[in-house]
Amino acid sequence: MHLPGTASALDPILGPLISRLIGVPGVAAIALGGSRARGTAAATSDTDIGLYYREGAEPRAVDIREATRGLIDNPDLATITEVGEWERWIVGGAWLKVGGMRVDLLYRCVDAVRTVICDCRAGRVTMDYQPGHPHGFCSAIWMGEVALSVPLHDPRGVVSRLKAQTTPYPEALADALVATFAWEVSFSIENGRSAAARGDETYLAGCAFRALCCVAQVLFAVNRRYLINEKAALIEASALPVALPALTDRVAGIWAAIGARNFGGALADLGALDRELRRLIGTERPPSGVKTP
Repeated sequence: MHLPGTASALDPILGPLISRLIGVPGVAAIALGGSRARGTAAATSDTDIGLYYREGAEPRAVDIREATRGLIDNPDLATITEVGEWERWIVGGAWLKVGGMRVDLLYRCVDAVRTVICDCRAGRVTMDYQPGHPHGFCSAIWMGEVALSVPLHDPRGVVSRLKAQTTPYPEALADALVATFAWEVSFSIENGRSAAARGDETYLAGCAFRALCCVAQVLFAVNRRYLINEKAALIEASALPVALPALTDRVAGIWAAIGARNFGGALADLGALDRELRRLIGTERPPSGVKTP
């Protein structure tokens, strides 16, 4: 079986697995996602595979387990869930090892993803609590997953039609993401100042993390790039065409300062990033009620 694009190098492992998953009742389409679809994977990276289904025709865990029988390393250690077990946004799927490679299956409802894409194109995004995403799960992740995916099995063109709605990157989505996240940088820094005054390093670290994640969200939006995970987002953001100078080094300095309990220095450096970001997006002043760091 030949797999398109970046998946072709994974034929020996993915080929047999995809061939089995195609036959699972409810699986309407299969797509390669994550770093392997983007061509940025390291040798140790997981392989993310999206299993797309239609509402009311969800795949069952028992069928996934049966289909992968004989392919999974250590079947007793494999985690395979029903749809909905991993909360609203992750939904469910499986953690597998196949031929020594970690493979994650993720369920995605075609109808729900289409609705989210329509909302994103209209400039409507949400941010929700989600285990596994310490900054939260931005609804635009689903759109980004589709945009960056490589279809492996799409007989009715469901993934292809969704992908067509992700290009070009919607201006309304960029505006919505900047509006959602840019103000929180200053807000988080100010909350961090209160934490520093109390010596509360855990809360301060949380504020710094939120501020930096919001910086990444804004930079991706300004560059019209989809952000699908906060992991390594700042490293990727530092290489975008429109970026803040020496971003990765400055972020490392902020965490070093927090580790050394130099809270004032960390907050000053965060404040400098915030001011540069606001100049970049044309908002020189922080939101009303937020002190300038």
